Amino acid sequence: MSIRSQLRFVERVDQDGEQTDNDRVAQVYRHSDGYPESVLRDLAQLKELLDATRAERGPGYTAASFVFLDKLSTVDLYLDGDADRTIDATQPADLLEPDNMEHLDQPMFLLGHGVENPADGIHGDEEYLYVVELPTRNPFEEPSEWTVKVSGHSAFPRWDGPTDEAFERASWQFNGPLEHALEEMVAVPA
Repeated sequence: MSIRSQLRFVERVDQDGEQTDNDRVAQVYRHSDGYPESVLRDLAQLKELLDATRAERGPGYTAASFVFLDKLSTVDLYLDGDADRTIDATQPADLLEPDNMEHLDQPMFLLGHGVENPADGIHGDEEYLYVVELPTRNPFEEPSEWTVKVSGHSAFPRWDGPTDEAFERASWQFNGPLEHALEEMVAVPA
């Protein structure tokens, strides 16, 4: 089942936490698995990877890395040996050869995400909004905390209209450090 969401990666110009027109923003549409348990786990995995490699470079890079890792996680669906959906991926370049995919019906690793212009409208069928606030810092400094906001389920205006208004009018079920969001909103496997 598709649970659509929008993730907004933000780096505040003013460190008082207030939104300004000068903030750096990158926004991603995620077509499925947009419920908090999935998104928060993916954000934690991304942050761990970026912290370990010191590869965090602001909202645009972080959003691109989020999409890349999300797409990479679905490629294995097409490597399982099922003749109706398997692609030949003995070499990474094989994934870029259209002839290797002509038998596939809408491969998810090519679909399911969009890079959105925050000034444009949201689709209107999203069920969750997320704001991931990245600290303004030098990439060679020690990693620092991400703050996340998670909307309530469909707790914002749902129309094809100005994105900012949907994010401004959203009711947030969580607002705090990513690690606390994981503790409060993600079930620990038994």
